[in-house]
Amino acid sequence: MKKIINNILPLSLVLLLGTGCKKYLDVNKDPNNPADVQEALILAPAVTGVSTNLAGGALTIGNYGSAAVITNYWTQQLAINQLFPQYDTYRVRPDDLDQQFLVIYSNILQNLRILNNKAVSQQHHSYGVIAKVLTAYTLGYVTDLWGDVPFSKAFDGALHPTYDKQEDVYKNIQALLDSAITESTLAPGSSKPSSDDLLYKGNMTKWVKFAYSLKARFYMHLTKAPGYNAATQAGLALTALQKGFSVQSDEANFAAYSDNSGSESPWYENVDPTAGPTVLASTFVNRLMTNNDPRTDVLITTGSGGNFQGRVIGTNPAPNFAVYSAVNDFYAGAGSAQPLMTYSELLFLKAEAVFRVSGAAAANPIYINAINSNMSKLGLDTTSAPVLTYLAARGTLTAGNAIQRIMEEKNVANFLSIENFTDWRRTGFPTLTIVQNPYVPSMPRRLPYPLAELTSNPQPQQNLQITDRVWWDAQ
Repeated sequence: MKKIINNILPLSLVLLLGTGCKKYLDVNKDPNNPADVQEALILAPAVTGVSTNLAGGALTIGNYGSAAVITNYWTQQLAINQLFPQYDTYRVRPDDLDQQFLVIYSNILQNLRILNNKAVSQQHHSYGVIAKVLTAYTLGYVTDLWGDVPFSKAFDGALHPTYDKQEDVYKNIQALLDSAITESTLAPGSSKPSSDDLLYKGNMTKWVKFAYSLKARFYMHLTKAPGYNAATQAGLALTALQKGFSVQSDEANFAAYSDNSGSESPWYENVDPTAGPTVLASTFVNRLMTNNDPRTDVLITTGSGGNFQGRVIGTNPAPNFAVYSAVNDFYAGAGSAQPLMTYSELLFLKAEAVFRVSGAAAANPIYINAINSNMSKLGLDTTSAPVLTYLAARGTLTAGNAIQRIMEEKNVANFLSIENFTDWRRTGFPTLTIVQNPYVPSMPRRLPYPLAELTSNPQPQQNLQITDRVWWDAQ
């Protein structure tokens, strides 16, 4: 499946955004590669790309880094059993991100743009809803990772599109989601998504819930943005959450992977022993152990010594990586689902928002519900002694500990999610310390702009370092 995605638009980003090849494309029409295809043929690879290459971070061309894997090193859930400097000790170069940026713009966003344009012209409004929601989702990840990024001028044929300010990108994200919600009220037209919709099978009610849930996520990202007020953002999020996911079955969970060769889940590929190997970091494992977290053996494996052991990032690699814990099959099995956004995340967003508006006592039951929802998703009995004991130790929010506790528990529930990097930057939790033998003197807070952008589309923002903050990450 992943090989199919990367063959959808094999042209480079510059070629896609340029106009110089248009006359040749008009003349040399390849019947095996039609220029005009049905929405159903665009949607399946587009949503698969969002899940596999963006949320799951699996890239299949060359030895490139992916945002999902790198940020999990930086938030110290994962480590790489190689001699430093490596990604986990903050050595990330511009050329490491070339393939990730290319996939985002030439595959994902370009396909979604084509899908939306076709939906508009044909009045197939359900496809338009999906295109806008997935564009907002993708654009959110891009701007949270890089800050200012090309968008408004990225697809109008300009060879050197300027970068939009991150604040403007955020406004575009909310506008896209609002437009999707409005469009969902229109008649779907003569063509509607069904089996080609690998996320919701054409259930537009769930797509609208996803849109509202994403609105809440992006409102909460701006709790410390310059000129924005945390309580106001929380209030906006709470309003959106009223129409967001209401049960676990609403969540955006891509479950189309299998053990067939080429169709495996992204984290199955990411933690393949030949790719690193990637193991668990001691920071995350030690926190699970300290808290006696009953989710531990569902999330991670024991090492060859029969115990849960994480690697201390920046130390010499173990001769046999098997001594360390690895990601367990719930997330890294060949057929494991890839979450785009979960019901547990929604509940943690709600707990944080309620705390910022109404205080710890009001947020506490929502926080407990959020933990239980994740326990239940992982197959644990929420009435069992281990879970009840855990909740007794972790379950009382106060004015002093609420944000820390909410973020620590959200970090576990959002295991392997890029959202953990965003949450750490905007709240400081879970507490992280700089790794041993770091390549740069402080912890990274953004990805470097790709080398292909530096050479083909130079922009003033590209002088920023990985230790510089994005706009909303104000001190």
